[in-house]
Amino acid sequence: MEMRKLGRSDVAIAPLMLGGNVFGWTADEATSFAVLDAFVDAGFNAIDTADVYSRWSPAGGGASEKVIGAWLKRSGKRDKVVIATKFGMDMGDGKKGLSAKWMVEAVEDSLGRLQTDYIDLYQSHADDAETPQDETMEAYSKLVAAGKVRIIGASNFDAARLKSANATAAAHDWPRYETLQPQYNLYDRAAFEDGLAAACKAEQVSVIPYYGLASGFLTGKYRSEADLAKSPRGRGVKRFLDERGLRILAALDKVGGELGATPAQVALAWLMAKVTAPIASATSVAQLQELAKAAELKLDAGALATLDGASAPAPVAA
Repeated sequence: MEMRKLGRSDVAIAPLMLGGNVFGWTADEATSFAVLDAFVDAGFNAIDTADVYSRWSPAGGGASEKVIGAWLKRSGKRDKVVIATKFGMDMGDGKKGLSAKWMVEAVEDSLGRLQTDYIDLYQSHADDAETPQDETMEAYSKLVAAGKVRIIGASNFDAARLKSANATAAAHDWPRYETLQPQYNLYDRAAFEDGLAAACKAEQVSVIPYYGLASGFLTGKYRSEADLAKSPRGRGVKRFLDERGLRILAALDKVGGELGATPAQVALAWLMAKVTAPIASATSVAQLQELAKAAELKLDAGALATLDGASAPAPVAA
């Protein structure tokens, strides 16, 4: 399995990251354990979660981390995986943001739920304009020095804030953001490609985008409004059902037909050709096995051109 380094660090991951947002929500513990085992057994190693998963469900915030922690304890596979989690989103009771005080509490909470002594990749889940960046970056440096965190990353930052955070870190010789988690997929291209992609390249920051399959739309499962009832996540797919979205599905069908691959595999392979590793979640072993095959799929220039053309963002009006 090809391994790709995260930023300038010595942490390396396979080109597909398993999204833990479904664990304890649409995937119960037994199913989650089976998916995690199948993922690692297939040669992959990176698992992404967050403290806030799944605060929106009856399971509540921390559910995903608890499932992963229980799996780590049962499986004994801690040394075979790179665990990435995040903090900063609203956990309730004022627990949100990137302050040093909350970071110290949040990391201990996550370590406890994950049943581990360290987090491989600890990430700012969202920017926090109210907290000085030097406060956040210094707090991270203390976690790294204490051995509780190996490297750090950011999610949902714009180019200017990513650059300024890393400039602050460099000025004080503190750890810098080695990764960025933006929303990026064949449908959602404009926000990342308009400046953020160039910033990541210039900063040598690895990109591990979320919503790699656009909430399931790029699997081809949803092709009309009647299909939205197929899944609890269906309601979030409606915005993709426009002319451009259907054009993207047609391109995925075309390329997939030529390569003997599913739309989901082609969509993830397109991302793997652009970034370090897309994040995708699975609610069954069969689904995981399908997604895993994307890492074996090599898109030639013609296939990439077909997908690029069909998914080209609409030009911004002057």
